[in-house]
Amino acid sequence: MKKLLLLVLSVFILFSCTTKREEQPKIISQIIPDIQPINEGNVNFDDYFENKTMRFDFFHTGNAQTEYFAIDKILSDGPWSGSYKVLIDELELGPYFYEVIEKESKKLLYSRGFANIFGEWQTTPEAAEVWGTFHESLRFPWPKMSITLLIKKRDVNNQFKTIWFTDIDPSSRQVNPADIKHTEKTAVIVENGPAQEKLDIVILGDGYSVKEMDKFNKDAKRLSDVLLGAEPFNSRRNDINIRLVETPAQESGVHKPHPGVFKRTPLSAHYGSFDSERYVLSYDNKTIRNVASAVPYDFMVILVNERTYGGGGIYNLYTTVSSDNKYSDYIMIHEMGHHMAALADEYYTSSISYEAPPITTEPWETNITALLDKNNLKWKDLVDENTPIPTPWNKVEFDNFGYQIQHERDSLRAAKVEEEVMEDLFLRQYNKENEYFSKEQYKDAIGAFEGAGYNQYGLYRSQLDCIMYTRHTVFCKVCQMSLSNVIDQYSK
Repeated sequence: MKKLLLLVLSVFILFSCTTKREEQPKIISQIIPDIQPINEGNVNFDDYFENKTMRFDFFHTGNAQTEYFAIDKILSDGPWSGSYKVLIDELELGPYFYEVIEKESKKLLYSRGFANIFGEWQTTPEAAEVWGTFHESLRFPWPKMSITLLIKKRDVNNQFKTIWFTDIDPSSRQVNPADIKHTEKTAVIVENGPAQEKLDIVILGDGYSVKEMDKFNKDAKRLSDVLLGAEPFNSRRNDINIRLVETPAQESGVHKPHPGVFKRTPLSAHYGSFDSERYVLSYDNKTIRNVASAVPYDFMVILVNERTYGGGGIYNLYTTVSSDNKYSDYIMIHEMGHHMAALADEYYTSSISYEAPPITTEPWETNITALLDKNNLKWKDLVDENTPIPTPWNKVEFDNFGYQIQHERDSLRAAKVEEEVMEDLFLRQYNKENEYFSKEQYKDAIGAFEGAGYNQYGLYRSQLDCIMYTRHTVFCKVCQMSLSNVIDQYSK
């Protein structure tokens, strides 16, 4: 009878904690225990953790209005590679957030923000029609005692609210402390010190055949140099380690369903994610995590051996890059902005006649603003007193040009032209944008320029240009500061 009651209670909690997102704060307070972590700052690592990584694998299931969680495995992911000192995430980036607290005392031991494929999929038209399930992982230091794991999500006011929790006893037979016996070949690209004192990046490859392992190593080295040549990575290069793991495929290239190129590769990377032809993701989280754990890592890059323009970046998950495209340098740097610092895209669709409804909630991303209070701009300390807020620029002319480019790009893609034709269009756009920017009065100023975050109106970016806005490979000052803050989390 006791087991039956526990089962009924578990089912009730599982189904009750799922509701429409706009109703979450109200419902959560009724069904989730009022667990308030006690945040006393970063704890002494050795008092609470082993030098080992616990990987919490779970399934994230739902549709446009619901989400459920189900535990898959709790296991070892190798030695701990994160910081021993910066355990509490004070940046609080991302749409989701998790906290590890000591079960008895409720003391906060570790926390990190994150994003996931489920969260992006949930906003697609498909999610309004069908259910979806994605495999995910959370990684944190191996606790010495029983813990409670809280998963939180932003509500309509962008405040984190607990949506699920579970207790974990590290001595339980359901927790597997065995390490994987790796057979993959690994290599060091850049090493500047112990993993626990540096930000560690792992580079994986998909669609590289056995005969192309030398190419993969060269591509990984080339794009590592590209990343480290951009600010703030260049100034912080001594705080960064980069390693690679080889995963040879049976044939060259990856899955591209839109043009009818069907393949199966070790990491299952594919174009066409969410039916977006150039969006490259992999849904095989477990395989990717198992392979990546061959080396210490905090962040991950997956190079796909393709000429076709494509990539992706999800905060605290991974970056994907088509290694042979003419714009692979741009893709690498831009997508790492998403992956490492949850930077928002600053570009938008230039629809010319369309004006979006008013935006009433300030975005949580560090590099865009709704400018609801221009006297308390997120980056106000960087703004010169002579720079007007909002900051004027020749937006109408630029948007008209953007609309023309967008129309031409859509027509070329529909015609399935060769990749060189698309690259020439991007180059033409790049040069014309330079011409526009060179004439602007505030082209080097930090201010608030309207047009950002997929919104032609109502959202603002901090500078006229940034790699999160155009294909120029330079981060604006605000984005550089955001990335440097993340590097501090892992290298202090």
